[in-house]
Amino acid sequence: MEFGIFETVIMAIIAILVIIFFYYVPFMLWINAVVSGVHVSLVQLFLMRIRKVPPTRIVNCLIEAHKAGLTDVKRDGLEAHFLAGGHIERVVHALVSASKANMALTFQMATAIDLAGRDVFEAVQMSVNPRVIDTPPVTAVAKDGIQLIAKARVTVRANIKQLVGGAGEDTILARVGEGIVSSIGSSDSHKMVLENPDSISKLVLSKGLDAGTAFEILSIDIADIDVGKNIGAQLQMDQAEADKNIAQAKAEERRAMAIATEQEMKAKAQEAKAKVIEAEALVPQAMAEAFRNGNLGIMDYYRMQNIQADTTMREAIGKPATTAEKKK
Repeated sequence: MEFGIFETVIMAIIAILVIIFFYYVPFMLWINAVVSGVHVSLVQLFLMRIRKVPPTRIVNCLIEAHKAGLTDVKRDGLEAHFLAGGHIERVVHALVSASKANMALTFQMATAIDLAGRDVFEAVQMSVNPRVIDTPPVTAVAKDGIQLIAKARVTVRANIKQLVGGAGEDTILARVGEGIVSSIGSSDSHKMVLENPDSISKLVLSKGLDAGTAFEILSIDIADIDVGKNIGAQLQMDQAEADKNIAQAKAEERRAMAIATEQEMKAKAQEAKAKVIEAEALVPQAMAEAFRNGNLGIMDYYRMQNIQADTTMREAIGKPATTAEKKK
């Protein structure tokens, strides 16, 4: 019984060692590589395991590159790119597609594009099959003040040589929108733009908007142009309203000043009237003083009263009759 247990332990250890051996030395993967025409040794496959590089992915990429006739794809380059955080399958797919399309794309360029964060396989596909980008509605105003809303379709293809460090689609859309605004704004009339929408695309294309970008603009087509508001008339109405408000404010200021002047004059008149009443109150005192001093006699006093009564009568006759007096 003890011998049976010992034998079972030995067999388990041997099985574990065999599994570990075939894990670190992928013999079947080596046979697959040899049969496919890829020369890689068992030692290199073992060292890949030690370096924590998946040998299956490396071998499959080598087989794909060998079958496509790519001679610059090497094992060391694939391992280095994988350890740098790159996508080796995507790079090999892009190289195969570029080779079939007769595009000049090297392994070093493809890995640089991939490490830059761009999808190199998608870039190759875009170079073969250009992409159409629809711009958002672009609003511009012609010289006659009419607003136009234009939509354009931009056909672009990837520029492999400028994928590293080149601007993206957002820059293309911004530049195209700027060109459309400039083209419409320089037109004398919105009717000219509606009659010849191709003048916009010709002017925009002549500016070389794809400079410094990762794309090459093939064509710019105006898909739709709509007539918007009459901005010129609206601005004139706003200016007229502003002028009216200014004139009203100035008139209100003048009215307030006139009211203030009137109030000031009334105050001065009231002050003068008070002074007159004060002076009239001094007349009896002066007359009494004249009587005491003998400077005024009784006849002089009556004569003065007659003159005052005659003056009052004349003033009453000279005044226009009031409404109440007319009714009487």
